[in-house]
Parts: sequence; structure tokens; C-alpha cells
Amino acid sequence: MRDSWTFLGHHAHVLIALDKNPDYKIDQLAEILGVTTRSVVNVLQDLVEGGYLTKTKDGRRNHYEIKRSAPLRHLTSQDRTVGDLIEYLGKFS
Repeated sequence: MRDSWTFLGHHAHVLIALDKNPDYKIDQLAEILGVTTRSVVNVLQDLVEGGYLTKTKDGRRNHYEIKRSAPLRHLTSQDRTVGDLIEYLGKFS
């Protein structure tokens, strides 16, 4: 049996982490997720381009704002929002 899979993908984990600290550095997110910094950069780019995050610069650092009202993408959950996901799962982390 493979035990390396999880119920949530990297995109959800990045959102949950950024909800706790919108000023995390990319290397901090990579350490939290257990992935490469390149993977985090790609996920962040997906989330920004998809309209789930906005990114602003604060000097050399990035600040991320989650668009909590954005709908989830999958057909089984498109009636729920990113905020719903974070609110529910954030209670347990």
C-alpha cells in the first residue's frame, strides 16, 4: 500500500498556510509543504492567475491576500468557496 498520498493537494496546503501567515517566504512554504521552492512558486503562480490570491510587494518580500469568496474548482465542490475550505480545515491545524 502506498502511504505517500494525501487528501489535499499542494494548492490547498499553500492556502491554509498563507491564511495563518500571509507573509511566509517561498522557502518557508516549501519547508511546511515538504516540496521544492520551484513547486511552491508554480502553485503560487497558479493561485494568483486563477484569481485565488493577490500578491503585493513589501520591499523584497511578498504579501499574499486570499480571495476567500472565490469558488472551489471541482464539480463536487463548486458551490463552496476557498474561505469555506480554509475555515473548516484551519480549525484542525
